[in-house]
Amino acid sequence: MSQAQQTQTSRTALIVIDAQESFRQRPFWREDDLAVYFARQQALIDGAVARGVPIVQVFHVASGPFSRESGFVRTLEELHLTPDFTVDKTKHSALAGSTLGAWLVAHGITRLIVSGVRTEQCCETTTRAASDAGYQVDFVTEATLTFPMRHPRTGRELSTAELKERTETVLVDRFARIVTVEEALAAV
Repeated sequence: MSQAQQTQTSRTALIVIDAQESFRQRPFWREDDLAVYFARQQALIDGAVARGVPIVQVFHVASGPFSRESGFVRTLEELHLTPDFTVDKTKHSALAGSTLGAWLVAHGITRLIVSGVRTEQCCETTTRAASDAGYQVDFVTEATLTFPMRHPRTGRELSTAELKERTETVLVDRFARIVTVEEALAAV
């Protein structure tokens, strides 16, 4: 039993989305931003534990390296966490077709801190769905990781900084507060 399970009084939960070894097996995997991501994600995890905030670990499960049989659906080796709840998802949003929503309701959670892998995909989609479901959401961009993407028509590569900036732009004041690790933890 984690510390948060023993002392949970928080109405906030930290959601760590898809921070899994499966991504290392993908051709787009890059190590450019890893050190910063791991440091900020771990600081968020450690801060949540220190404050009794329950941690939910979400794994994306599909085919190939995302299948349970692959052995890659496990926490990225650089991160250390003991989740209070673990959920598998098969869709982009951690709330779609999973048991996460029921767990949040059963534990009286009203605010989510969103972090994990890929900023503009599963983290953003979960944020939008959570906001639409009535949760207050803090999006901690510095505790998210993504990889450059190529625009399908122009061929221009969008950098991770551009993708993160775009995600913040479309989420802020509509779906989430955009916060640092320290700001997210200060609101607990």
